Amino acid sequence: MKVGLRMSAELLLHSPIEGTLRPLLDQVPRATKSEQSSWREGLPVLATALVEAGLGQVEMLLEYFLADGKRIDVILAGVDHHGRDTYVAVELKRWTGASLSDDEDYVLVPRLRNPEKHPLVQLKGYCDRLLAVAPPLRGDPKRLGGVAYLYNAEESRVQTLRAQVKDEHTRLFTQSTRGKFIGYLQTRFTPQPGHEAADRLLSSTERPTKPLLVHGAEILRGREHFRLSPNQQVAFDLVASAVENARRAKTRHVIVVTGGPGSGKSAIALELLAEYGYQGREAVVATGSRSFTESLRRFVAKSDDQAKHLFKYFNSFVDDHGPQHILLICDEAHRLRRTSKLHPSQKHRETGRPQIEELVDAAYVPLFLLDEHQVVRPDEIGTVAEFRNYANQNGLPFTHVHLPEQFRCGGSEVYDKWVLDLLGLPLNDSTGIPRVWPGDGDRFQVLHAETPEEMDAFLREKLRLDYSTRITAGFCWPWSPPSADNTLVHDISIDGWTRPWNVKGDQKVGSAPAQPFWAKADGGFEQVGCVYTAQGFEFDWAGVIIGPDLIARGGRLVPQRSASLDRSLTTRSVTDPQFNKLVRNIYKVLLTRALAGIVIYAVDEETRAFLGSLIKDHIRDARLVAS
Repeated sequence: MKVGLRMSAELLLHSPIEGTLRPLLDQVPRATKSEQSSWREGLPVLATALVEAGLGQVEMLLEYFLADGKRIDVILAGVDHHGRDTYVAVELKRWTGASLSDDEDYVLVPRLRNPEKHPLVQLKGYCDRLLAVAPPLRGDPKRLGGVAYLYNAEESRVQTLRAQVKDEHTRLFTQSTRGKFIGYLQTRFTPQPGHEAADRLLSSTERPTKPLLVHGAEILRGREHFRLSPNQQVAFDLVASAVENARRAKTRHVIVVTGGPGSGKSAIALELLAEYGYQGREAVVATGSRSFTESLRRFVAKSDDQAKHLFKYFNSFVDDHGPQHILLICDEAHRLRRTSKLHPSQKHRETGRPQIEELVDAAYVPLFLLDEHQVVRPDEIGTVAEFRNYANQNGLPFTHVHLPEQFRCGGSEVYDKWVLDLLGLPLNDSTGIPRVWPGDGDRFQVLHAETPEEMDAFLREKLRLDYSTRITAGFCWPWSPPSADNTLVHDISIDGWTRPWNVKGDQKVGSAPAQPFWAKADGGFEQVGCVYTAQGFEFDWAGVIIGPDLIARGGRLVPQRSASLDRSLTTRSVTDPQFNKLVRNIYKVLLTRALAGIVIYAVDEETRAFLGSLIKDHIRDARLVAS
């Protein structure tokens, strides 16, 4: 956990404010002038209230960083009346007044041109995040409070904002209710020093939030929704606007949303589905991945047959001519094919039409969510250019939105860029050279293994501690069917360490789950997955075995066609430049499946030494293993 600055209320109150701001600015170098003015005015006001309440030793954590990049103005840390650690998240506002906008999540503030996010909506998101990921708070929501303190506002000028006051995480106090605010602080804290409570919060490692599919299940049950980032919200609002236009005027609009792994593309998809999915057959989700679609049906829809019908394949629309849906959400759209291929028994239904035409024709608003660095087969054509060209040729409006954030890997944009540089992506980018892993604090760990046994043991311990984890590898070993006694063949053999690939097909083999459910079902850790079973999924911890199809020579990673056993890549129709790009994309997918940390092992000895020179943390380090 990271914080801009910490000190007791008493110390802050008796310290020159400019002296306080200097170290704070060092930690938040991009703070705007407005933020700095708010610090100068608001922090002493809050410290004064604490001191007047007899709580001068309560610790103030200023500009508390969440893993997704958001910052909480202040977290107060102290001891409650039962001797336990307790915390209050505070949103400070110097507004003199505010009123609700037409959207109750936003407010109108005098002299500000644009609506501002409702401070209580902000607080609710912060508190939800803290309760989900901060170990000292997990499972005990009463130990965390949330307060918006509008210290310059009269009560009569913010009365409409109270519509969002719902629980202990959304309290609101003003200049008019300052006495009640002091009383509230006295109910939350005792005069005991809060530095140890602050230590425990800051020294804890933020655990990842619940996996996407678990969130999706809650969304489709009408429970808590994702908190979208500003850029995700732009994409969501754009689609919502296009849907409303389509509903009224029957207009068409092609929208593409791009972003790296974990940037929130699937979060947007499920939020949109929650918004529109139960309005008849107006909104559906389609993917090009069998594993991903079947897992959505099993783990999100569960036994709800109506919800299962919301999840389809790209080739499910061969019979549609003209819009059948208001909104068609195409997730993993980089997996788009030239034409739709059906099961042999349904081959007579194939039309030969371009798959992009089938999908665009199926809805008034076709939405394509994609990452061009995840194109891993030669027949996958999902790119921004492909969709833009089709829209232009058919006279359809086209909009492209890019999501710059990276949330899957613990919020680590540093790691995402490091992986791209390691793999030499994008191609022909002279600035992308392999670099030493610089670290990213507590957000994400990158570890190097000398043997597969080390990787296995480390990740197995993570599994025992209730982290989700899987091992994946490049496709460099045979993939045999089950043996005569219905057990999986240990095709992957590395210096005495052996494992089977995940199951091929829809039937489980012993305790090994069926192929579509390897990533999420119990028992999946005992098999190694490949890009086709891992793509689209996320784990707390991941292990990646870099096979002999990608080796380090001369300070760079070089694909080796002769070492690949992926027939879709080694066929003569795939050129060497295509193979070069696809193999790099495959490892890009495998290396970006983790939320908290990754362990990397390379089969080739020189490659292993190369990775060891870039990754200084080794899993044999007792400190790392203990964590």
